[in-house]
Amino acid sequence: MEKQALTLVILNGKGAGNEALRAAIATLRAEGYPIEVRVTWEPGDSERYLQEAIALRAATVVAGGGDGTINELANALINITPSSRPILGILPLGTANDFATSAGIPEDPQAALQLAIAGKTVNIDLARVNQDRYFINMATGGFGTRITTETPEKLKSALGGVSYFIHGLMRMDTLKADSCAISGPDFTWYGDALAIGIGNGRQAGGGQRLCPRALINDGLLDLSIVNSQELLSTLLHSLTSDEQNPNIISATLPWLKISSPNEMTFNLDGEPLSGTEFHIEVIPGALACRLPPQCELLS
Repeated sequence: MEKQALTLVILNGKGAGNEALRAAIATLRAEGYPIEVRVTWEPGDSERYLQEAIALRAATVVAGGGDGTINELANALINITPSSRPILGILPLGTANDFATSAGIPEDPQAALQLAIAGKTVNIDLARVNQDRYFINMATGGFGTRITTETPEKLKSALGGVSYFIHGLMRMDTLKADSCAISGPDFTWYGDALAIGIGNGRQAGGGQRLCPRALINDGLLDLSIVNSQELLSTLLHSLTSDEQNPNIISATLPWLKISSPNEMTFNLDGEPLSGTEFHIEVIPGALACRLPPQCELLS
């Protein structure tokens, strides 16, 4: 039997007690796949474990967790020399798993892990914000960002992704638009945005498909701006339909600039970034990743 390359699973601490995952790892090890596991405890652990993976000459590093776990590992991977950079695998164990859901990655731990280790490798884009922050799935701003940030952990644990929507209904009294200007190649917009989505992937906030046509290997970002007062109907539409909503202004751009007279907060795959100026650009084919063969995010 041909010797398989090492895989290092970087597992969010919340998933450490997952018995189905433990069984899946045992099964794949028995089939001849060498797998080592590291569990994160605090910020920076993913980067430290990635350095260990490189020292061990691991071919694949697997992000075991939600969108924030994937984001942390992607931010670490992009700073590795391409010749030494492992392939990224994804094991969805979070509350919403927005990126994994859009990509069609199986929820079953054994199927997801098999894909992460032995699936076909594709080059995917990464988005860079203000030169030093990155996101793999989506940056969201406005009301949706506040809801995602403020949704209680107990509600997320009990209801999963739909908890963001329910919490949003509870907080409609806090509805407030962000005044901003957005520009890019052949695109200019100024106004009051209730929600902004900049998509490399298609959905965020527990299933809100703000950028339903985004592709992760086309060298472009999909911009969606919600400026209608009918936020509830817009959110409902984004949860139930992939058709373009008339309340959403959209564009497809390789880069864009956002400026505001007041501080805004963007949520980068779950990680907040505040400021008044944002420059967001796509880095085409930045990372090698294992995705399903019929992945809808691939062109």
